[in-house]
Amino acid sequence: MSQRTLISPAQLARPRGKIVYWTVFAVVVTGFTLVFLGPLYWMISSGFKDSQEVVQTPPTWVPKSFSPGNYSHAWEVMDLSTLLLNTLYYAFGALAFQLVLDVAAAYSLSRLRPVFGKAILGMMLATLMIPATVLVVPQYLTVLDVPIVQRNLLNSPWAIWLPSVTNAFNIFLLKRFFDSIPQELLDAAAMDGASPMRVLWSVVLPISRPVLGVVSIFAVVGIWKDFLWPMLTLPDPSKQTLNVGIYSLSNGVPVNVLIAALTIASIPTLLLFLVFQRNIMSGLTAGGLKG
Repeated sequence: MSQRTLISPAQLARPRGKIVYWTVFAVVVTGFTLVFLGPLYWMISSGFKDSQEVVQTPPTWVPKSFSPGNYSHAWEVMDLSTLLLNTLYYAFGALAFQLVLDVAAAYSLSRLRPVFGKAILGMMLATLMIPATVLVVPQYLTVLDVPIVQRNLLNSPWAIWLPSVTNAFNIFLLKRFFDSIPQELLDAAAMDGASPMRVLWSVVLPISRPVLGVVSIFAVVGIWKDFLWPMLTLPDPSKQTLNVGIYSLSNGVPVNVLIAALTIASIPTLLLFLVFQRNIMSGLTAGGLKG
């Protein structure tokens, strides 16, 4: 049985149908391209303009005064190398904790089936309905004076790592993927004498690379784009992240240099998406069907 579409194959085979189809297709693709790439082009081109041209009205689409030195000036004045290294340190530290603890939580809920496992999963998913801003105050008070150990974690990477570990969405994503793994495969490993930890390490993790890649990208991007929490917990300028550092130094910097710094700050996440976009889509759809 043929699939139903907006335009039947007979109409599409006619010359008029082809013209209408390709015209609509070109308009839609061009429109979406301008919507998504327009702001990106404006940001990159504004980094090459001087301070007067970048604020003039109406704006110029092509820089009249081409100044590539704005990017090198922004790199030196705002000390972007230090901010970039700080952000990478926080991001990959959070990634390591999430991969270890979230995978363990998802695997236990999926395969070890603990008592009240469904209730625990339901309470985890319920936290997704709580706005992140509501948790800022209790999290800050906890970081300010951690219970039991009585330690202040301000200006410490632990203030960034610990709140990012328990990510309910990543745990649910991993659990759905682990649920789709055939039980016969795990039973065969168990019959060969493999412990649950060995099954996880030697069987489950090697075939879970797509979803692990998605979780890794989400973890890195989540730390990279976060602003409010690092601003509260990292008051020391030498330990701030990229977004917070640029914001702190933005008052005494020309607008064109500031835009150049923002462009540099957005390049790593753009490259991460362009390189791993197939992994993101395959990982998000993985586990949707069992078998």
